[in-house]
Amino acid sequence: MVRIQTDMDAIETDIPNRSEALKEWILSQIEEKGPVPFSQFMEWCLYHPQYGYYRSGGSTIGKEGDYYTSSCVNPLFGGMVAKQLSQMADILDEEGKERFDIVEMGGGRGFLCKDILDRAKKKLPQFFRRLQYTLLETNPHFLKEQRERLRSYEEEGKVSWMNPEIFEKGEASFTGCILSNELVDAFPVHSVVLANGKLREFYVTQDHGQLREVMGEPSDPRLISYFDSMDIALQEGQRAEINLKALDWIENVERLLKKGFVLTIDYGYLAKELYAPPRRDGTLLCYFRHQTSTNPYERLGEQDITSHVNFTALIKQGEKVGLQLTGLVSQYRFLLALGILQEVEFLNRDASEFDALRTRLSLMHLIEPEVGMGEVFKVLIQHKGIEKPVLDGLRDLGKIPWPTPYSNHSVS
Repeated sequence: MVRIQTDMDAIETDIPNRSEALKEWILSQIEEKGPVPFSQFMEWCLYHPQYGYYRSGGSTIGKEGDYYTSSCVNPLFGGMVAKQLSQMADILDEEGKERFDIVEMGGGRGFLCKDILDRAKKKLPQFFRRLQYTLLETNPHFLKEQRERLRSYEEEGKVSWMNPEIFEKGEASFTGCILSNELVDAFPVHSVVLANGKLREFYVTQDHGQLREVMGEPSDPRLISYFDSMDIALQEGQRAEINLKALDWIENVERLLKKGFVLTIDYGYLAKELYAPPRRDGTLLCYFRHQTSTNPYERLGEQDITSHVNFTALIKQGEKVGLQLTGLVSQYRFLLALGILQEVEFLNRDASEFDALRTRLSLMHLIEPEVGMGEVFKVLIQHKGIEKPVLDGLRDLGKIPWPTPYSNHSVS
């Protein structure tokens, strides 16, 4: 994390081309409007229509990009999600006659959608007949790639795209599941610190053409009550992020969902763990070519900026607006409960030694708690209009022995 600029030191930047153009634009905005909350700066860096990270033409996801998502690691991930969605559809309509809508928010390059549809078409034909998949994507480059990757399913009438304005205005409703994978962590966040016993917010200003941070009063009254609502007390000097956009988003999701489930996959923690004293510098991270940094003031528009998700906030805000908690589990427990190990065993039965090893390594990345995505990634499921649904992906597994190709220990 970039240190607090109490001595008004300038934050150094060395940014050519598009990054330099974005920096100059941000400096002009600060010159015109004065210091802006870090959340505004982060929004500009990520979503500026011309220079923002998520608006550029470069590939951000996958081997050639800056980071991986679970859907990029192995198609089995989407296959397991499809199994869970199929059970949700059965819960909503046991006779299997009613349409089941899947609305994916921020579908990235379209891998997860394709893997879900591929699995449903091959293994879950009754579910496939019922489902209708809608994507909501604001990145024009991802949108183009989605249409190319999913062309056959679009021609089949299984895939369509929703205008983001319809979501924002609450002009549609669906019965089924609202799905997102690594979406909430990319929302712009407010950066705050407890200084002299008071909550202060970080603003971004400029001095002689250099960006720097200054502290000021909270820009939104919701920031002041945020931690009290979750019984969190920051320590003196502790820095943290507050994702108010996530609260607005879950309200919009609730309006979009007539009946069914909300399935949110992302990395983060419950509030007590997220804001624990060991994380006194917060969780803001930047990703550039699979390298991490804590300095958001370099490579403007060329690096991803994220923070860990506060799942307590999503749960509490969801309950406030009408979404009940179905369950929250680590990603590895979700995948194991849905039978991913058995899937791998079946796939490797006729595979070459090289292909079998590759599958095992990618699986380890998805479910290994210590070094992979398995523990820090969580699966949050909420429901609306259903009485106490029981889902396979949320089963209490107890201690599960891991097959020897992965490790020699067991998982709780």
